[in-house]
Amino acid sequence: MMKNIALVVGSTGITGSNLVEELIAQHWTTYGLARNHSKPVEGLKPIKADLLDEESLAVALKDVSPTHVFFTSWMRRANEQENIIVNSTMVRNLLRALSPKKAVRHVALVTGLKHYLGPFEAYAKEGTLPETPVREEHPRLAYPNFYYAQEDAVYEAANRDHFTWSIHRPHTVIGYAIGNLMNMGITLAVYASICKETGAKFVWPGSAAQWNGLSDVTDANILAKQLIWASTTENAKNQAFNITNGDVFRWKWLWNKIADYFAIEADGYNGSIRPLEKEMENKQEIWSQIAHQYGLKETSLDRLSSAWHTDLDLGRPLEVMTDMSKSRKYGFTAFESTADSFVSLFRQLKQEKIIP
Repeated sequence: MMKNIALVVGSTGITGSNLVEELIAQHWTTYGLARNHSKPVEGLKPIKADLLDEESLAVALKDVSPTHVFFTSWMRRANEQENIIVNSTMVRNLLRALSPKKAVRHVALVTGLKHYLGPFEAYAKEGTLPETPVREEHPRLAYPNFYYAQEDAVYEAANRDHFTWSIHRPHTVIGYAIGNLMNMGITLAVYASICKETGAKFVWPGSAAQWNGLSDVTDANILAKQLIWASTTENAKNQAFNITNGDVFRWKWLWNKIADYFAIEADGYNGSIRPLEKEMENKQEIWSQIAHQYGLKETSLDRLSSAWHTDLDLGRPLEVMTDMSKSRKYGFTAFESTADSFVSLFRQLKQEKIIP
C-alpha cells in the first residue's frame, strides 16, 4: 500500500477544516494550504501560499509531494467573468506547480448547487431553474459559471498528468468555521442570539417556496467523508457526486426547531421576503455589546455572518432537493440528521464562546 499524503487547499474554511480533521483521524499525512492559519491544528502540516502567485506556490510546495489533492477554496469577485478568471487560475496554478513531482494520484474538487441553479448573477432565476431533485447528469446551463471553469481546469490537468478526479456538489454546507464567506449555520446562530438578547422575533427571511417546500443541506463532516471515500474507491473515481445529509425537511419545521433551541419566538413566512442582510446591517454595535457581556471570542459581525448568502439560499423561488441515488449506488452510505447538524454546530459555537 502506498502512503496517502493529502493536500487540502483552503484548509481553514468550512469544508477544508472539517476535512482536515477527518483525514488526520484516518491517519493520513495531511498538509493544509491557506493564505493564513489562525491557529495550529494538531497533526496538520500548515502551508502558507497565495494561489494566484505561482512563485509563492513553487516555494511553499517545494518539499511537498501529495498523492491526493482536495481543492475546497474559492474567491469572490465583482462579477462572474472575474470569478471565472480568478478561480480557474487558482486551480491551474496549483496543479501546474505539482505537475513536475508526478506524485498526484487523485484530485477532488468541491463546487456546489450553483452548478444546477446558475451563478450569483443569474441564481435561481427564470431560464436557470432545473427540474428537482437535481441530478448529476443535469446539463450545464448556458451561463458563464466559475464552477464549470474549475472543473475544466481539473480535467485538463488530469489529461496531462494522468491522475483520477472527483467532483463534489454539496447543498448548503453546515459546519464550524470562522471568517467563512458562506456559512448559513453560524449566520443563523448569531441572528438567533441577537434576537434572544433583544427580545426580537426570529423572522423568516426567505421565500414561500423555501418555507413550504422540501429541502436538504450538507453537514461538513458528511462532505469530508465523501471526499475521502471517492478518492480511495476505484469505481467512484472520475465521477461527479451530489452530497447531502441524506434526509429532507421543510424550513417551516426546521425554523421553529432552531427558534426552540434558542428559546425565542419564530415568525414564519408572512407573504413577502424579508432579507436577513437588511435585518443584520446595523447590528454590529449590538453584537459588540453581546460579545463584551459574555466574553465572546469574535466581536466582528462580518467575520461570523454571511447574511447575503443565507438570503440567496432561502430566497429561491423553488424547492430544491438533491438526488443522492448515484452516490448510494456507488457505495457511499453515510447519513446525518439535519436537525442534529444544526444542534451540534450551535453547541460547539457555545462551547468555543462564539455565541452566548
